[in-house]
Amino acid sequence: MIIFVNVNFINNDCNIVNSGRVNMELDLKMLENAILTSSKDAFVRFYNWSPKCISLGKNQPFEEFYNESGIDIVRRPTGGRALLHDNELTYCFVSPIKQGQSVIDSYKEISDALIFGFKKLGIELEYASEKTQKFRYCMNISCGADVAYKGRKLIGSAQFRSKGYLLQHGSILYDLDYDLVEKIFRQKVAKDSIATLCDINPNLTQGDLIKALEAGFEEKFQTS
Repeated sequence: MIIFVNVNFINNDCNIVNSGRVNMELDLKMLENAILTSSKDAFVRFYNWSPKCISLGKNQPFEEFYNESGIDIVRRPTGGRALLHDNELTYCFVSPIKQGQSVIDSYKEISDALIFGFKKLGIELEYASEKTQKFRYCMNISCGADVAYKGRKLIGSAQFRSKGYLLQHGSILYDLDYDLVEKIFRQKVAKDSIATLCDINPNLTQGDLIKALEAGFEEKFQTS
């Protein structure tokens, strides 16, 4: 069974907009609750960030980027490269790990759910091609199981595993401040390899996007 989580575990409200620190605490709390109760269900939470925030991969050094602008910084429980979280929708998925399931296999299952959801909006997505260049910015690299639009990466995700459960979260870009990203990461961004929802359908509302993604997760995981 798949359960969509709207309650903020910290103050018991339904606000989906939180600081980076609170969002990471909520993701970990969702994982901890699943482990504590030995849950057989999958849980999905959608959220936004305010103020804008840089998240670092679990083992990433602080020295790899520039942050004189005073933007919030938080460390994720997952690996991967740093991200600027600003104009986006983020998902968090928590579930038991299937017997013998590799990280890449579970990653692709979740990507399938995202692809199914976007298809309900008339947007055809696919797996991104593998890109391992030495970019500091997460959206410019791909493991090959990330999600792309016409070859351009739209959704960047990362996974963490603990005690038989996985936590995966990912960023779905509405738009991107390329100048700010280049300043923070001290590199030119390969703009032709990144897609945003503003490029694809600027009239798409967050409510319609969440509704479609929920249907995609249900289609993929209610029957698996």
